[in-house]
Amino acid sequence: MNTRHPIQTAARAAAATGAALLLTLAAGCSRPSDQAPAGKAAITAGTGNAAAVATAASPLGDLSAFRGIAADVAALVDQGQLPAAKTRIKALELAWDSAEAGLKPRAADDWHVLDKAIDRALKALRADAPTQADCKAALAALLGTFDALQGKA
Repeated sequence: MNTRHPIQTAARAAAATGAALLLTLAAGCSRPSDQAPAGKAAITAGTGNAAAVATAASPLGDLSAFRGIAADVAALVDQGQLPAAKTRIKALELAWDSAEAGLKPRAADDWHVLDKAIDRALKALRADAPTQADCKAALAALLGTFDALQGKA
């Protein structure tokens, strides 16, 4: 007997659909371009935050779908809805992990920088007693990393 709440079931279906969409987008462009970018995002890790100097978009390609999920999570954290944010960030984790094979070969260094930022956000939200401040900081750093890699910072 299924005792899941209808909203929980719908949320899971939406997360699965979103992950499938991201997989489709990532798989559609799994080969790096023939030309090297004019510049490359330089990312340096500070005290848990990523500082960036970007001169061109990352060869990882369009990261907007991943960033959109992260922005959704940040909005939930801003509203103090940490359990909902923890549930939503699972969609980012699944989509990111599923797209690894197509993205990582394009720019391994950039991929690792972003992967670590995602891991820090996951860790903050999955802490035994997550705090809004820690989660906000981790998500701000994650969004900043996305922006730096896309040449927006």
